[in-house]
Amino acid sequence: MPNHCANPHCPDWATALLNGFSQVFLQRHPLCGLLCLLAILLTAPAQFGGALLGGVAGLLTAQRRGYAKADRQAGLFSYNGILLGLLLSLALPWSALLPPLIIAAGGLSAMLTQQWLKRSRGPRCLPAYTAPFVGLAWLLLNFNLPPSPATPIEMTIPNLLAAHLSGLGQVMFLHQPLAGALIATGLLLANRRAAAWALCGSAFGLAFAWLQQENAQALSGLGGYNAALVALALSQPACRPWVPLAGIVLALLLAPGFSALGLPPLTAPFILACWLVHATDRAWRQACLDSTPCALPGNHPRLP
Repeated sequence: MPNHCANPHCPDWATALLNGFSQVFLQRHPLCGLLCLLAILLTAPAQFGGALLGGVAGLLTAQRRGYAKADRQAGLFSYNGILLGLLLSLALPWSALLPPLIIAAGGLSAMLTQQWLKRSRGPRCLPAYTAPFVGLAWLLLNFNLPPSPATPIEMTIPNLLAAHLSGLGQVMFLHQPLAGALIATGLLLANRRAAAWALCGSAFGLAFAWLQQENAQALSGLGGYNAALVALALSQPACRPWVPLAGIVLALLLAPGFSALGLPPLTAPFILACWLVHATDRAWRQACLDSTPCALPGNHPRLP
């Protein structure tokens, strides 16, 4: 995607950091990142500092260690740190140790991302997505997260629409519909098809949670954020809508399994669903190639 902030008034570090916020939603678009940043500032100001600190720590670590500038500018070394900063600010009480912990976690996530990128440049390799964030979060928080507030909410049309938007906000632990609206606007600016699929995924997650009679989870948006991320990640082949649909279904089916194992799902269902879809698609393509006749009349195989 072209650099939408290539002007003297927007330095490279600002572009890279804003792209890091947009990469939480698998986009490279500074305006989308700016709206994601505003969503945090307006709806969860207590987590804003942690998000910035984690993103800057990842970016500076990548710069000091000489990682590829193109990857730094794309925000690839910042988004896991942003998510870790948000989560640690939410889960842990403020203390003098919290900022160094966020900085260390953001820097380590950048190093893990670099190691993954070095080994996953080939077409058969699986993307990292938010795997560094999930792995470090599980280790740092010892698999425990603060419980979500169980405020009873009436099942009404306005509340359902608000929950639909909250499914996007919950990707960054933001439960207010305003956050989801700002994020949806950013996605529309970055990629209209991706935005439509993200809202579709959130709607599927909302419906699934409602059918499971988990109204609190449905109306808080917690049922939709993994499905929204899967839809974003798998939405690009416009002629193959069954790919994101299969990923959405997988993410919704996998999420309860993590809870049953005592693990907070975070974005793990999204990662695993995407990996399964990618692996299945590649296996299917390889099987089709292997079953194609190579010695038909007029189609002789090449000799080495």
